[in-house]
Amino acid sequence: MDRIRIEGGRRLQGEIPISGAKNAALPLMIASLLSDETLTLRNLPRLADVSLLSRILGNHGVDMAVDGKRPGQNGIQGDTVHYTARTIVDTTAPYEFVSRMRASFWVLGPLLGRCGEAKVSLPGGCAIGTRPVDLHLMGLEALGAEIELEDGYVVARAPNGLIGGRIDFPKVTVGATHNVLMAAVLARGETVIENAAQEPEVRDVADCLVKMGAQIDGIGTSTLTIQGVDRLHGATHCVLPDRIETGTYAMAVAMAGGEVELVGAKTDLLEAAVEVMGEAGVDITATNRGIKVARNGAKIGAVQVSTAPFPGFPTDLQAQLMALMTMADGTSEITETIFENRFMHVQELARLGADIALDGDKATITGVGALKGAQVMATDLRASVSLVIAGLAAEGETVINRVYHLDRGFERIERKLGDCGAEIERISS
Repeated sequence: MDRIRIEGGRRLQGEIPISGAKNAALPLMIASLLSDETLTLRNLPRLADVSLLSRILGNHGVDMAVDGKRPGQNGIQGDTVHYTARTIVDTTAPYEFVSRMRASFWVLGPLLGRCGEAKVSLPGGCAIGTRPVDLHLMGLEALGAEIELEDGYVVARAPNGLIGGRIDFPKVTVGATHNVLMAAVLARGETVIENAAQEPEVRDVADCLVKMGAQIDGIGTSTLTIQGVDRLHGATHCVLPDRIETGTYAMAVAMAGGEVELVGAKTDLLEAAVEVMGEAGVDITATNRGIKVARNGAKIGAVQVSTAPFPGFPTDLQAQLMALMTMADGTSEITETIFENRFMHVQELARLGADIALDGDKATITGVGALKGAQVMATDLRASVSLVIAGLAAEGETVINRVYHLDRGFERIERKLGDCGAEIERISS
C-alpha cells in the first residue's frame, strides 16, 4: 500500500485549486439513472470513489464518455463526463460494489422510480459508525414501495410506479434525503419531505434535477415539495466546489503557517467553519478567485465546537480541526454529534505527541508546544487528512500508512500541498 512521507516545519505559500465536491458528485452521477438522455457533469473531481461509482453505474447500463483536455486548459477545473442511461440493463446492485462505497446504496431510489424495481445490497457497517438505512426505506415506503429484506439485500418493488407521499424524517439525514428526493421526482403526484438535509450538496443535486425537468420547491430549506413528472431529460451541470476540501486546506495553512489562496472556494458553503477558524486566529478573506487563508506568527486560539448538520460545523471537518487544536494555546473541546465512532484519529494524533482526552462524544484537546513526527496509520478518509495536517507542523518526519483512504476524497493532495512549499511525497509500495 502507498504511504505519504512529510518533513514538517515548512510554511505554505501560493495557491491551491479546489476540486468539485465529492459529496455532490456521487449523487449527481447516480441521478443519471433517472433519464434515458445524457447528463453532462462538469468539474467532476478525479477521485477513487468517482471511478468506482462509474464502474457501478456501468453495471446498470450507464454509458460514460470523458472529454479530453483542450490546449491551454488549466488544471483547476475537473473532468467533464457524459453519462447516458439509455437502457437500464440490471436493477441489482451487488454486495461487492455497495460494500466498497456506501453512497452506491443511493441507486435504490432512482432505479425504483424509473424501473419500478430494485435489488440493492445492504451496505453494512463502516469505520466511522453503522449509518443505518432505515430512514431510506421509511421514505421509499411512504412513496408506495413494497420493501423486503432478503439475504442481505433490500428488494424494493413498485410495479405500478411510485406515488407521492409525505415523509417527515425524525432526524436530518443526507443520504436518505438524496435517495428519496431522486425517487420522488418520478412519482405520481406531490411529495413533501420534512426535515430534509440542507447541505449545499443536497441543494446542488436538487438544482441539477430541476435542470433535468424535475419540479422541486423549497430547495435549500428543510421542506422540499416535489411534483412528480413522467420523465426527465438530459442536462448539463457543474459540480459545486468542495467545502470540505476548502476547510481542510484552510486548516492546513493555519497549522503550518503561511498564506495561500484557495482558488474556486466559496465562503458561503462553510460559514460555520470559517467562523470557528476566525475564533482560532486564522485570517480568512474573500478574493475575486476564491478565498485567502493566512496565519503569520499569531498563536492558534483554543475553541469549543459541536458538529451539527448544515449550517452547523461539519462532521467531515472535525478530525482536521482536532489536529489544528493540538497546537492551540489552551484547551479546546470538540463534541461529535453526528457519528458515534468518529474519534479513531485520536490515538494516531497521540503518536505525534497530541494531548487528547475522550469522554463519550466529547474530546478535550490540550495544546502542546510541538508535535513530533512518527509513523501513523490512517483509519478513514477524514482521519487520514487530519494526520497530513498534523504532519505538516510536526518536527521531523511523519509517515502516514494506508493512504488509499485519502484517494477516495482528495485529488492530488501531495501535489497541491507540495506546490505551496510542503515537503511531501507519496511512496509507492
